[in-house]
Amino acid sequence: MKKLRVQFLLFVYGKTQKLYRKYFKKKKRQWQFNEQQLLSFREDSLGRKLGEFYKRYGFTMIPKMENHDVHHLITGCGTNFEDEIAMQYLLLGNGKLNAHLLGAIVLGTLILPEYFKMYIKAFKKGQSMRPFYQWDFEALLWQDFEHLKNFIQQKNTITYY
Repeated sequence: MKKLRVQFLLFVYGKTQKLYRKYFKKKKRQWQFNEQQLLSFREDSLGRKLGEFYKRYGFTMIPKMENHDVHHLITGCGTNFEDEIAMQYLLLGNGKLNAHLLGAIVLGTLILPEYFKMYIKAFKKGQSMRPFYQWDFEALLWQDFEHLKNFIQQKNTITYY
C-alpha cells in the first residue's frame, strides 16, 4: 500500500515541479556547472561533494533546482520520499515559506502520516539551524563543505569579548 501512495506522490511531484520552476523560480538561472564539472572541484569542497552526491545516486541536475540537492547534503536528509517531505518540514522550520512547500507538506503528511514524528523532528532541526534556504550555493561551491555545514548547523554562536 505504501508503494502505491509513494507512486501517487511521485506523479503529483512530477506535474507540479515544472510549474514550480516556471512560476516560483522565474528569475533564477540554472547553474553554470554540470555534474561532471563538479567532480573536478577540490576534494573537500561543496562542489565536489555535490558532484559525488549526483554520481552516487545516479541523479542529474534539474535546472533552477540545484540548491535543493545542496540542502540534502547540508541537512543530511535522505532521498526517499518520506525524507523529501521531512526536508520540506526542515526548510519550513528554517524560515522558508511558499505555496509549493506548504502543498508538499500537507499532501506528504496526508499520504504518509506514519512519518509524522520524523517530520516534527526535522522541523525542529530546521529551527535550530542558521537560515540557509535562500543562500546562493553556486557561489559557495569552492568552500570547504564541512566548515560550511558546521556554520549552518550552529544557529547562535556565542561570542565572548
